[in-house]
Amino acid sequence: MENNTVISVEHVNKVYKLYPRPMDRLIDTFHLMPWRKYGEHHALKDVSFTVNKGETVGIIGTNGSGKSTILKIITGVLHQTSGEVNVNGRISALLELGAGFNSEYTGMENIYLNGTMIGFSKEEIDAKLQGILEFADIGEFVYQPVKTYSSGMFVRLAFAIAINIEPEILIVDEALSVGDVFFQAKCYRKFDEFKKMGKTILFVSHDLSSISKYCDRVILLNQGEKLGEGSAKEMIDAYKQVLVGQYSREGSAEDAQSAVDAVVEKGLNPETLEYGSGKGTITSVYVTDEKGRNTNAIIKGAEFTVHMEVEAKEELQAPIFAFSIKNVKGTEITGTNTMFEKTFLGSMHKGEKKEATFTQRMTLQGGEYLLSFGLTGYEGSDFTVYHRLYDSLNITVISDKDTVGFYDMESKVEVKDVAWTPSIVEKEEETESGKDEDNRKNHIG
Repeated sequence: MENNTVISVEHVNKVYKLYPRPMDRLIDTFHLMPWRKYGEHHALKDVSFTVNKGETVGIIGTNGSGKSTILKIITGVLHQTSGEVNVNGRISALLELGAGFNSEYTGMENIYLNGTMIGFSKEEIDAKLQGILEFADIGEFVYQPVKTYSSGMFVRLAFAIAINIEPEILIVDEALSVGDVFFQAKCYRKFDEFKKMGKTILFVSHDLSSISKYCDRVILLNQGEKLGEGSAKEMIDAYKQVLVGQYSREGSAEDAQSAVDAVVEKGLNPETLEYGSGKGTITSVYVTDEKGRNTNAIIKGAEFTVHMEVEAKEELQAPIFAFSIKNVKGTEITGTNTMFEKTFLGSMHKGEKKEATFTQRMTLQGGEYLLSFGLTGYEGSDFTVYHRLYDSLNITVISDKDTVGFYDMESKVEVKDVAWTPSIVEKEEETESGKDEDNRKNHIG
């Protein structure tokens, strides 16, 4: 393992034996039959990756893709069937609710239990105790058995322990999703502090905005296999294709070039990510300003319109026209569609063409943004993607006043004089000041 590598996962496989009956497990354990009495489930299939010191790496994928399994193997909770895992550094792990806690113990007893398991002495845990209690902020409940805790209280204590034991590597598995919004904000501030301190963070989350914001690199798993790794933007886009069953790792050079040629003809970004069933296609997308002029530069506060033209290649029962806006890091900021807006809920005949326009006022902060488009719908109860264009247009928002965050709340600010009465202390200070001035004059006289 290289000096800069703190986690190394090499060709890891995890296979579970599935027995049709409890008796079959017993038979297999004692090798009472010469033939196999179980099926196999491959939770991980030849997974390899490394995590370097100081990186924040995210793992994403659908349920059952192996995300939690690989974290448990890295932390030693599970053992791999084959392959090799090496960790260089003290790990603090926050896995699924309940992992590492004794439900019969009080919160206080679990603090000492977890600290001891990691290798701290009682004196060292004593020194960290106040920080843990302040961060968890669960009051007298810390003296109650954790089996009486709500999920929110549980994760507060678990995270407080995990981040206050000075880990070199922090591993988090989706646990923050059960905390309230204020606690989540508190935790993510800790993430920022850890990143600045050069700590390593590995975490699983379905919150793609958090993955995009915090991760230097993202690993995409699906059905136990690693589909790819790269920037948050690349992997999130690939994950969205997985969700609708249209992800393809490989394609011919001719297919790739054909896709590039197609988007260039449309006047789009040549690196647009494009996929769909092809039953309907997006034929043109563009933006106009408040005077109807084509543009990619919009003045903050001005009205603008997003245009999207489509053509039905087959009968479309109830097509949905959609667009969204991301920042350059890939975080999806806002967007809408005709279903949300309750506009055009009809069908389209083969060969029919339609244009959807979305008009709104620009309230985003000044900067560069990317527009994505989608033509989707339902066929019976199944959601279908007919055509998607990710990051197909760039827009620049021009602003002479930016506020905090993604968008401007357009606050109306007013500062007024209010009636003011000197406090007793201020009156006494004023009296003493007057006396000093009189003394000075008398002395001069």
